[in-house]
Amino acid sequence: MPKILIIAGLLILVTLIGLAACGDDNATPATGPGSGQPSAKLTQATFFPTAAPTATADDPVGSSIPLRPLAVERVFTNLEFSLLTNLVQPDDGSDRFYTTEQGGLISVFLNQQDAAEASVFLDITDRVSRSSNEEGLLGVAFDPDFKDNGLFYVYYSASSPRRSVLSRFSASDSDSNLANSGSELVILEIPQPAGNHNGGQLAFGPDGLLYIGLGDGGRSGDVFGNGQNLGTLLGSILRIDVLEATAGEPYRTPASNPFAAVEGNRGEIFAYGLRNPWRFSFDIGKTDTGKSAGEPAEIWVADVGQNQWEEIDLVRIGRNYGWNIMEGGHCFSPPSGCSDAGLEFPVAEYGRGNGCSVTGGYVYRGQSLASLAGAYVFGDFCSGKIWGLRYDGESVTESLLLVESGLNITSFGQDLSGEIYVLSRNSGIYRLVAPD
Repeated sequence: MPKILIIAGLLILVTLIGLAACGDDNATPATGPGSGQPSAKLTQATFFPTAAPTATADDPVGSSIPLRPLAVERVFTNLEFSLLTNLVQPDDGSDRFYTTEQGGLISVFLNQQDAAEASVFLDITDRVSRSSNEEGLLGVAFDPDFKDNGLFYVYYSASSPRRSVLSRFSASDSDSNLANSGSELVILEIPQPAGNHNGGQLAFGPDGLLYIGLGDGGRSGDVFGNGQNLGTLLGSILRIDVLEATAGEPYRTPASNPFAAVEGNRGEIFAYGLRNPWRFSFDIGKTDTGKSAGEPAEIWVADVGQNQWEEIDLVRIGRNYGWNIMEGGHCFSPPSGCSDAGLEFPVAEYGRGNGCSVTGGYVYRGQSLASLAGAYVFGDFCSGKIWGLRYDGESVTESLLLVESGLNITSFGQDLSGEIYVLSRNSGIYRLVAPD
């Protein structure tokens, strides 16, 4: 039986003005989860405290060190960005970072604290739609062989008709700091019925396949009925093979996908029942093991809630994560007495007392913060709170509010050494550090 962490705290009133991780851009207030009854499975769960246990002599190092409060400090202070959505460091030997801005720019700069400028790597502002607050350039992923082939993938919003576009581009042959804007190969276009809940995260898994996060199509309460509909790509994590993409066959559906052979279902779906997965990640500490053993991917996903509950899911192949039957671990439709049969419960959830829009992060695998080893780090766009939790495969064993950053956290980044960065909407890039 899954055990859910509920992060508690004092009520704060926050007004969301900004990016897409938000609960509802043009929503009507939801009725149900706040006044309804939680699932019976939830009431049997064990709730863990937000305070870390006291360190003992038996727990001196590594992930045995209890979680401790941290701080954030701004890095790359010479660089200015607008509406940051991603920070990625490909494994190409160049020690460069790439950022995406919601308006349609990808920039590149050296991993040096005194970096004087960031060069424009790709400008697709002419193709990106920002007609809704949650639309724009939302995702980027670099081909596992980017060093040799120069290929990378982007996810952006487009108009006329409104849709999400997954495309491949290539870097310039003559200038490694510049992409060829004319090299676009459209991999997949997904019609979007509304301007919110676009998802947009891209990442290559340890299996070499491309994973894509899609929201439920927008508006409020899953009005389009996509969350539980396996006949649509919306409300899902997709998994596709793009490594031999051509104009005639832009992607292949892996035969190992759970619904690939089921008539009427979209074979691209890896897992479903999600509302708006705003950032997911693979644990790089398990990447080599998973790849060599051929194990199915396991993904940390932050799923933005409707009006009451934000959730963290550990997503596995073929599983149903409940939306819109449930919001977090609570009945949503119907507001009470819902059936949770066959549904996966979140690893953790928090309510409006701690924020209004969860932003997913990474499992920490760096060397500079021993107390954070092996912990999953995530935050909230509205409140700026950042938490860490440890999970033993069945339940959360430890959790802590690491820092109240005061930032509008749009995303997190992780470098090749496992250190974690925090992206603020308009205030630059930060990293987690020990407090003074």
